[in-house]
Amino acid sequence: MAVKTHRDWARDVKGITNPEIIVPSSAHAAFDKAGAYLKIKVHHVRVDAVTRKVPVKRVARAINANTIMIVGSAVNFPDGCMDDIVALGKLAEKYKIGLHVDCCLGSFIMPFLEEAGFPVERFDFRVPGVTSISCDTHKYGFAPKGSSVVMYRDADLRRYQYFVSAAWAGGVYASPSLAGSRPGALIAGTWAAMQFMGHSGYLASCRSIVTCAKKIEAAIATEIPELYVLGQPPASVVAFGSNAPASVNALRVGDAMSERGWHLNGLSDPPAVHIACTRLTVAVVDQFIADLKDCVREAKARPSETGQMVTVYGLGNSSAVGPAFVTKAAAMFLDTLYAA
Repeated sequence: MAVKTHRDWARDVKGITNPEIIVPSSAHAAFDKAGAYLKIKVHHVRVDAVTRKVPVKRVARAINANTIMIVGSAVNFPDGCMDDIVALGKLAEKYKIGLHVDCCLGSFIMPFLEEAGFPVERFDFRVPGVTSISCDTHKYGFAPKGSSVVMYRDADLRRYQYFVSAAWAGGVYASPSLAGSRPGALIAGTWAAMQFMGHSGYLASCRSIVTCAKKIEAAIATEIPELYVLGQPPASVVAFGSNAPASVNALRVGDAMSERGWHLNGLSDPPAVHIACTRLTVAVVDQFIADLKDCVREAKARPSETGQMVTVYGLGNSSAVGPAFVTKAAAMFLDTLYAA
C-alpha cells in the first residue's frame, strides 16, 4: 500500500508517469511484488557485504527524475540488520521523494529497544524524511496472522492510499486498502492482543527476546569459529554464514538443525541461515547453542551430504537456469494449494 500511495502522490504532485523505486538487495520481496502489480520499475542496490546495510552513496547514484520512493529496513528479513535510516532520510529530503521504512519484522521489538536498554539508531518519524512505516502486528505484536499496519507522516499523504468511486451505480464506494471487505474478527483479535500485552508486556517481551538473540550472536562469535554472524543485527534475528564454505556448508548446518526440530530460514547471497528468536526461544536458548555446535561438527564431518536447504537454495544459485527451475517448482507448489 505504501508503494501505491507514493505512486499516486508522485503522479499528482510531481507529474511522474513512469515511476521507479530504489530498494536494498536485502529488502523484502514484497517490494518486487508491488512493482510487478503496479507496473513500477524496481532498482536493487546491493548491501555492503560486511555491514549488511545499503550503501547510501549507491542509493544516491540510482535516484533519477522518475524516482518516487526509496526504501530502508528496520530490520530486514534475511539477516536482521538495519539500514541507515537517518542518512536515507537526508536523501529523501534532498530529492523531495518518499522514504518508506519496512519495520514489519522489527514490529514490536524495534520501538522498545531504546527503553529496554539496547543501542539502536533512530528509524521512525523522528527522522526527517521518513514518509511511511509498515509494521506487522501479527509478528512480535502477537496478534492473529494476517494483520498489519502502514503509517504515514501526515493525512494528506495517506489519502493517496484510498480508492473512492462516487459514480458507481451501487452508490458511493470508498475503500482504504486493496481488500474490500475486511474481517472484523481479525481486527478485534489484534486489538485484544495489544490490550492484553500492553506497553509493559511488549517491553518485557523485547528485553527477553533480544537478550536471547544477543546470547546466540555472542556464542557464534566466540565459541563457533566455523561460523560468522552477518552484520550487527540490533534486534531479534541472527543470521550466520560459514567462514570455510568448502568444509562447512551453512545450509547443511541448517538442514542438520531441522532434523533436531529447529525451524530456521535458509538464505542466499551469501548462503546462510537465520533464526528469528521468539518468546519460545528464550527458555531453550542454551539447547539451541549446544545443538548448533553439534550440527557444525556433523556438517564438517560430512560436507558432501545434502538436505532440503542445500537442494533448494543451492540449486537457485548453481547456474543460469537454477533460478528459473526454482521459480517453476515454487509455482507447481502453489498449484497444489488449488487442487481439490
